[in-house]
Formats: sequence, structure tokens, C-alpha cells
Amino acid sequence: MTGPVPSAEPSTSGTGPEVDHPKTAIISGTIGSAMMLVGSFGVGWLSSVSDLSRWPLIIFLRLNPFGVVLSIVLLATGAMLLVRSWLRLGQKVRTWGPEARTATLKAVMAWGAPMMLAIPLFSRDVYAYMVQGQMVINGLNPYEQGYSQVSNWFSSGADKLWAQSPTPYGPLFLWIEEWVVWLSGGHQTLSILLFRLVAVAGVVLCIIYVPKLAGLHGINPHRALWLTAANPLFLINFIAAVHNDALMLGLALAGLYYAASKRSVLGILLVSLSIAVKPVTIIFLPFVGLLWAGRRAGWGRKSLYWLITSLIAFGVLAVLGALNGYGFGWIGAISTPVTLWIWYAPVGIAGWIVATLVSAFGLDGWVFGNIVHVLGLAAAGVIIVLLVIKGSYARIIRRLAIALGALVLLSPMIQSWYVVWLIPLFAVTGIRNDWQVKTLYFVVSFFMIYSVSDQLDIAWFIDLNLLVARIMAAVIAVGFGLYLVFIDPKTKRLFRRKLRDPLSNERI
Repeated sequence: MTGPVPSAEPSTSGTGPEVDHPKTAIISGTIGSAMMLVGSFGVGWLSSVSDLSRWPLIIFLRLNPFGVVLSIVLLATGAMLLVRSWLRLGQKVRTWGPEARTATLKAVMAWGAPMMLAIPLFSRDVYAYMVQGQMVINGLNPYEQGYSQVSNWFSSGADKLWAQSPTPYGPLFLWIEEWVVWLSGGHQTLSILLFRLVAVAGVVLCIIYVPKLAGLHGINPHRALWLTAANPLFLINFIAAVHNDALMLGLALAGLYYAASKRSVLGILLVSLSIAVKPVTIIFLPFVGLLWAGRRAGWGRKSLYWLITSLIAFGVLAVLGALNGYGFGWIGAISTPVTLWIWYAPVGIAGWIVATLVSAFGLDGWVFGNIVHVLGLAAAGVIIVLLVIKGSYARIIRRLAIALGALVLLSPMIQSWYVVWLIPLFAVTGIRNDWQVKTLYFVVSFFMIYSVSDQLDIAWFIDLNLLVARIMAAVIAVGFGLYLVFIDPKTKRLFRRKLRDPLSNERI
């Protein structure tokens, strides 16, 4: 399919043991994940109607300040211990061979297992999934109205921010929501477990197809798997937070692999199912069309295959929409204007600065601030078009990675799971063992710190201010992060100006 990305990572030739005692890293990561599990009992997202709210341990951890503080300490420390364990697992590898793959898979299973039992962490989207499933069962259209139409939705645990908003999810995920609520009988704990199993299906797809895609690019598949699947940001978002992005991404990667392996129709079908979970991956379609057109395709052939790819994909979506009776309602839902922004998104903060300056002159600043946000998305659109029409065939998937990266970076709102969309695409096309991998380390650390300090569910009547709790979590996580970068004798070497190739005595 494609040639290797030059100098993407160190060679895998050499002698010596493939993995140097990964057990300690795996065990420490498991301890970190178990600490997060216990911490979730105190500050994870738990609805008021959950049966778990009557458990003595959960009552102790949630209903008194000491229990809440203990939970925060466990959560923040456990999350950063997981980061350290991931870094140490990568350090212990001498040659990225089959034994490294085995160690990575053991780590994923050991670190993911406690998260399967955790109260939802870092996001309460799973509760919205449940209420939307109830909407479908009750014959309400989630593309026309928010879940505020469901009786007693407020006690369900779903975020009131989206109560009036139509769902942005595709028809396949609406079915999954309906089936989960039907199978569980509306029981929340069982529903969370079933949604986690759906997410794990996506994780398994990523584990299968990340190495395959890396192999097509001449990139070491075992290192790509470690960068992706054992990554703590991947695990907390797809298992602990139960995001449907896991299934979306897994299906998209599977489709991308088959498209790159000359099984384009199967690839398009899988990407279409990914879009039917969450339409973000519609950005994959023009790149899949290029893969199908072939290496020497001219503009006429490319245009033809773009058209055929679009017809197949939208044909699949039309059938799914017709079967559930909602048609293409998701298009209107995702096109609904959203004014959310976040301080660490470059375009988001730029819009706020413009809005603040304009407001100082007595004008409606956010009229201009929102224009900045729209311009950011427009710039992303221009970059995506340029990446579709320009570049070598050998770098199509890398171009897709950059295109999706532009969409994320130039959006006013950047969530941690948006970053997880990018990691496998860059990993399979090559993340060099220099500033590139160090950038990944810093990004993962930043979003882990932000996640543990931003998403805490603390009862209003507890004698502990939410802001104080968040500052406490941030201080613990930042302190641990600084320890990893500047003090820890093992991990601080990873953040030096130059990294050492583990297979040679040369710096790269």
C-alpha cells in the first residue's frame, strides 16, 4: 500500500533480551488503576438513583470530607502512577519484537480491568447514552429534541448542559443505546457495564488494526501498539470514561486498513459504520477514496473514486437511517451551532481575547469572538482540502492524521478524547524517538492532569468546596508530573533535550 515514513522510529535490529522485566511496570500500573477505581467510588460520576449510592463504602467516601479528600488523592496519584508505568514499560523494551507485544497486551488487560468496575470517571456522557436510549424506546426522535423530554431525566446523572440539544451520534449508536437500555431494563449499573463492553469492542479493534496499519508503513507494529493501546489517555477515555469514540475509532482504523490493503469496499463499509457511531470520521472518506484510486491515479480517476466512495458510504447511512426511521437527522444535529470553548485551545482562547477586547468598547464581544472560532474551523477546512488534493500516495494516512489534527487543534473546544483520535494515526505512520515522542509524553501528561482536576463529582452539601477539591487534585497531579520530568531517576531521562536510541549508543 504505502511506503515507510522515513526515520519514523529506531530500527528493530539488534541483540539482547526483547523486554527487560516488564512485570514491575505492569504491576505498578495495575496499582495505579486500582487506586483510580477506589477513587471513583468517592468522586466518580454517580447518579442519585444508582443502587451503588447505598453501598457503605461509597457512602463513606462520598458523604464526608475525609472520604472525598482520600478519593481525590487516590484518583490523582493513581492516574499519574499509570502515566509513569506506561513510560517505564516503554523504557524496559530493548527490541520491539513479539515479547514487547505480549507485555503491552498484558498491561492493557491489567490496567483496564479495574477501570471496567469503576464508577464513570472524567465524563458523564454514558448517562446521556442511557437517556437517549430511553428516548428511542419511547418513540422520541433524539435528532429533533434533547433528552429533557424524558421523565426524571435530571436524576439520571446526565449533564444538564446537553439536555436541550439533539444528539450528535449516528444511527448505529442510537441502536446500541436502545439495545443497552432494553437489555438492562434501564438498570444503571448494568447499563454502564454493557456500554463498557461496547467500548472494549472498540479497544480490541484498535489493538488488532494498529499493528496491521503500522506494518503497511514499515513502522514497528509493537511500538505503535504500546504508544496507542497501553497509553493511559487511551485507557481512561475509552474504558473509565466509557466514550463511544472507542467504537468509532476502532471501526475507522479497521476500515482504513482494509482500504489500504486493496479491500476498499469492505473498508468503506467499516468506515461508514464508524460514521454511524459518531460522524467525526466522515473526514476519512476522501482519503479512503484516494487509497482506492491507486498510486498513479489522475484527477479523473480520483474524482470517480471519491464519488463512488461517497455513494457507498451515504448509501449505507441512508439504509441505517431508513431502518431506524430517523433518516439523516444527525446532519442537522451536528450542524447546530455550539459556542463552547476552552482555555487551552489556541482558537478558543483567541476568541475569548477578541471578545474581551471588543467588550471593553461597549460592544457585544462574543459576536466577534465567535467569528474567530468560525475562522479557526474554516482554516481547518482549508488545510483538510489541501491535504486531500496534495501529497504523495505513500503518505495518505499520514496526511489523514495531519488533517484530523488540524481539525482538533483549530477547534475552540479540545477534549482529551479528541487527542486520542490522533494518537493511533500518528503512531502507525511513525512517531520518532525525539521531540515527537516527547511531545506525546507531555500531551498525555497534561490531559491526565487536566482530567483528574476537572471532572470531579462532589455533592453540594459536603463541607468541601468544588474549586478547592479541583485545586487539590491539580496540585497532586502536577507535583507527580514534575517529579517524573525533573526528579525520577528513571523517567527524567525521557524528557532530556536528546533521547537515546535504546538499540545503540548514539543519541538521535
